[in-house]
Amino acid sequence: MNEQSFASTSVPRHLARGVAGFGALIGAFALLPWIGVASLLLAPVGFIALRGCPTCWAIGLMQTISMGRLQRSCADGRCQLTLAD
Repeated sequence: MNEQSFASTSVPRHLARGVAGFGALIGAFALLPWIGVASLLLAPVGFIALRGCPTCWAIGLMQTISMGRLQRSCADGRCQLTLAD
């Protein structure tokens, strides 16, 4: 089974990536009237900080928060979340 993880090593690091990513995306469009089309160069920086998409960042935040607290176990085609020991 291929499990994809968007989690970071710590919550503060993940939040810092979010601030940088969303800040760059917002700045790319908010600065258009003053800087012009050159401000759109911030958009790729934002997507790189968010690892591709804002939804992936949000999923990663939930994974980072729950890391070590929840455990997924699958048996007989059924999976469930349980609290880790």
